[in-house]
Amino acid sequence: MAQKLNSNSQTGTSYSEDWLPIKQILNGMIQLDDGSFVTGIKVMPKNIFILDQVSQNSTIFNLRNLYNSIDFEFWLLIADRPVDIDVYLSNLQLMYNNATDGALRKLIMQDINKANMFMSAEYNVVDTEYYILFKEKRLEIVQKKLHNIISGLASSGIQSTQTSNNDLRMILDNFLNGGDQTTFGAVM
Repeated sequence: MAQKLNSNSQTGTSYSEDWLPIKQILNGMIQLDDGSFVTGIKVMPKNIFILDQVSQNSTIFNLRNLYNSIDFEFWLLIADRPVDIDVYLSNLQLMYNNATDGALRKLIMQDINKANMFMSAEYNVVDTEYYILFKEKRLEIVQKKLHNIISGLASSGIQSTQTSNNDLRMILDNFLNGGDQTTFGAVM
């Protein structure tokens, strides 16, 4: 840790990442300086309240069983990821350029204007993402825990995947920067 703190001593500037015990982010895991790993799963949201009562009760029962079966420390995180609709806007612009009917062009332009409005500073359009993270020293146990959580969620009808490097960087960026998106490059 002292080596990290002294890395910027020449400029007299210290950075948040100098204080973090992170060695690297690789294969969907954060490797810490002490050799342990922080990883987890990204949970795809599901609105169970649009399901019938029997399905709702089944999902809740299976989730309760999953949470009661977890015998290790874990963190439930909710993080906002800014939405990037540039590709969508480009496709709308192409459709607008190719449209010959005036009414169709008007409808497409309304969609373009609405999308631009949502992306303005007045609106903060984000995707809310859900994560279950944990810390473990041994890789074989990491894989077992990941499998158990993903299987448990699947039995509840909820899809999930292991966190990606990008997911973990976004989570760190959210916590280090108070949820503000950085555009100047990597935080770490």
